[in-house]
Amino acid sequence: MSGASDKLRLTELVCARMSHDLGGMIGTLAGALELAEDPSVAGEALALANQAAIELRQRLQLLRATWGPTAGPLDIAALRSLAEGLPHARRSTINFAALPVDIAFSPSFARVVLNLLLLAGDALNGSGEVTLAGTGTDLVIAIAGPRAAWPSGLAGCLASEAGAWAALRDARSLQMPLTALLARGCGLRLSLLMPAGPGGPAPPLRLYEV
Repeated sequence: MSGASDKLRLTELVCARMSHDLGGMIGTLAGALELAEDPSVAGEALALANQAAIELRQRLQLLRATWGPTAGPLDIAALRSLAEGLPHARRSTINFAALPVDIAFSPSFARVVLNLLLLAGDALNGSGEVTLAGTGTDLVIAIAGPRAAWPSGLAGCLASEAGAWAALRDARSLQMPLTALLARGCGLRLSLLMPAGPGGPAPPLRLYEV
């Protein structure tokens, strides 16, 4: 079980991660607006500012749904829309083709799915593809790419709650233990499937109701 210090540490790391994720985008927006004061580059600067504002709004919507209070159910259209705010959205592909068009995730299941997308983005280590397949209560998420690999220590985070709390080291590596803790807190099971073999692709993750 976690203590007060663990929960405080988790809060600190979530705030630090959010500040980092949004800080760069806010800096880009502020810089573009400053450049817009120069008539010679005002058009390009305003276009950059507009794009930065759109991406900032998308990221805020994603983080609100991912780390804020549990909202309502999530269908495929809402999932696609929120995925546009992923930090790796421009460098990678999110493949929803294997999901039923009428799929609907419960609020708690949806929250963990969004955290899994963030974790998968970190695991791509650059460009690649994230694939989702399954149902609204049993989902498999796979990653593929030149450098795709789940963070070291993921198996320990999934094996026990104590392992997940122990993995809370810094904001950069927050997503792995946070996703494991959220799944447990929502009464869901999260496990690594069997790997393809030495040198093969990263094993898929399975999220399902117990």
